[in-house]
Amino acid sequence: MNATAVAPAIGDDTDLARRAAEGDLGAFEALVARHRDVVVRVATRIVGRDDAEDVAQDALLRAFHNLRSYRGDAPFRNWLLRIVHNLSLNELERRRPVPVEVEDDTPVDLPEAAQPASTLEQSERRDRLALKIRSLRPEHRAVLVLRDLEGMPYEDIARITDAPLGSVKGRLHRARGELVHLLRTNTYDWEIPGGTPSGS
Repeated sequence: MNATAVAPAIGDDTDLARRAAEGDLGAFEALVARHRDVVVRVATRIVGRDDAEDVAQDALLRAFHNLRSYRGDAPFRNWLLRIVHNLSLNELERRRPVPVEVEDDTPVDLPEAAQPASTLEQSERRDRLALKIRSLRPEHRAVLVLRDLEGMPYEDIARITDAPLGSVKGRLHRARGELVHLLRTNTYDWEIPGGTPSGS
């Protein structure tokens, strides 16, 4: 029994998921240790800090109970983030009648090419950028988070969001446009040079 508790720390995600599905709790704990940070980070950037922990815990619990449905034909992280994505959008839909109040000190770093300004201090820019991102439409926000903040390939985002590749690219284009518009209309935040965010 003791050997079983130590062994799961070694192995790829697919192997750990298979062992966890067969009842090896140590294997699932190893998966959680590997992926919990990205689960919480993505949830925070989509639903906000106040609800992120609940969404993350729910996602991990659902993942555990549905491990047998994971076939290993895609990275485990993508499979897990699809659960996080769906639960996050469900949470936003559930509270839609209530205005979203955002307070998030989670560091937000856009790729250098997509950063709209560099004149404000880093921490203030991150806070303001987080506020603006969270005012985007949920489906646009999710794609922007996965692509520009998590750096995921379009193909992975399409699987996570269960959307065609063209729709993912379209949503990202619109999300970036919305974000630039939001920043341009508030000169207190920063000034943005003309044009749209670069990168694809």
